[in-house]
Amino acid sequence: MILVDSNVLIDVMTNDARWCNWSLAQLRAGKAQGRLAINHLIYAELAVAYETVAELDSFLKPTGIIVKPLSTQTAFLASRAFMRYRRTKGIKTGVLPDFFIGAQAEAEGWTLLTRDATRYRRYFPGVELICP
Repeated sequence: MILVDSNVLIDVMTNDARWCNWSLAQLRAGKAQGRLAINHLIYAELAVAYETVAELDSFLKPTGIIVKPLSTQTAFLASRAFMRYRRTKGIKTGVLPDFFIGAQAEAEGWTLLTRDATRYRRYFPGVELICP
């Protein structure tokens, strides 16, 4: 399974001049394998751009992406990684979703498709990444 970070989907949603082509190519490759997923946190990050669930679901449907729930193991791993982040003087707020995303990829043994690899490499070094 390939967990798709929201930044990749936002590239497509916004037709980002720099990243849209790369993101589309990665999504097509993952779809060809029938292995793309997001979790409910990623879903929520995307939802701010849509007025209804139906609109967001109609964007996701052609991608073949499925929504997978978070496990208790994921929540536990996310908390541990976030504690390490805070102990090393991590001060950015709003980063907790990234820790859930990395933890889910780690807990499930999934690959993570993202453009923001730095934090994932540091806190989830065992997770295979697809990144530029």
